[in-house]
Amino acid sequence: MSSWTDKRPMSPHMQVWKWHLTMASSILHRMTGVGNYIGIFIVAAWLFATAAGPDYYEPLAGVVGTIWGQLILFGFTLSICYHLINGVRHLFMDAGLALNPKFASFLSGLVLVFAVVLAVAVWLLSGLVPGVDPLHMTGAAQ
Repeated sequence: MSSWTDKRPMSPHMQVWKWHLTMASSILHRMTGVGNYIGIFIVAAWLFATAAGPDYYEPLAGVVGTIWGQLILFGFTLSICYHLINGVRHLFMDAGLALNPKFASFLSGLVLVFAVVLAVAVWLLSGLVPGVDPLHMTGAAQ
């Protein structure tokens, strides 16, 4: 028996709700917002190190050049892409569109896929992927 005496309804917690894609999308949107906030400090450190000269830039470039540094930077790129695209989805929902539960779940999955595709495209087209030169990519248009 619960000791709840208030007559107002008690808000259910995470253990009560059945997980679904829109719930995960909402939580991920908040997490990427925090991740973007933290990632801005990395960008600011890079800008300060660049402005301070090679004595400060070289150690930072050495850390960023490691596999862990690259994973963190790709995660930051993915976080920005997801937060941006999911923010647009939220704007549509705020306008009263895409509120059907099935369509909202579909859009949540689509946002996740587009975010990954956009992050990979940013890295490929900006030349951040080792061994890939975006100016000399081979394709069918040769």
